[in-house]
Order: sequence, then structure tokens, then C-alpha cells
Amino acid sequence: MNNGSSFVDSQQTLQRLARTGSEARQETSVVTSPGARAGAWAAKVKSNSSYNVYNVRAVEITEPGVPPDEMGQDVEAVNLAESFLQQGTLPAGTYVVMSRVGEKYIFYAPV
Repeated sequence: MNNGSSFVDSQQTLQRLARTGSEARQETSVVTSPGARAGAWAAKVKSNSSYNVYNVRAVEITEPGVPPDEMGQDVEAVNLAESFLQQGTLPAGTYVVMSRVGEKYIFYAPV
């Protein structure tokens, strides 16, 4: 690999940007997610843990007219539709769309 050509390319790019001025530049932002995993998935509420935190389990949607298959273990997830200061009232058996944000699982299900 030739580092000299990479340096020349970088220099040319910087010179081109300097010539065009800030008004002509267009910025583009892209958000990506690592891996091939889905950003959200179906889950079933098993029980209320405390406040707006619930025990939920991922499910796999199969054929129409057939209940979803439960997969894996229960995890705790926060219902963003409920108050963080009062006991949650979402009934067990409710199906939700869940995702992971940082170290927490979340879903939004109005009651």
C-alpha cells in the first residue's frame, strides 16, 4: 500500500474544500447499527417488576392464527408510556415491540 498517494488524495480533498467555501458544502449524516440484528423485535409482557419496569420475553411471529412462540429468558424492560413515579398497570400477556438502548430494554405501550 502506498501511503504517499493517500496523503496526496487527502491534500487534494482539503484544497478542493477550501476553494469551494462553506456555502457550497453539503453535509450528510448517516446512522448505522453494528451487526445484522434487528433494531426492534416483538415481545410479550410476563409481569410487572416495579413502577414502569416489566418482565418481558421475546417472541417469534409465525403463521397467521397461531400464537407467537416465546424465545429465550425474561428480561426487564421499561414502558416509556407510563409514569416513572407510579406503579405500572399494563396487563400480562400484552404484546409489544421492544428495542435496546444502551444497557436497557425499552418499549412503548399505552395503557
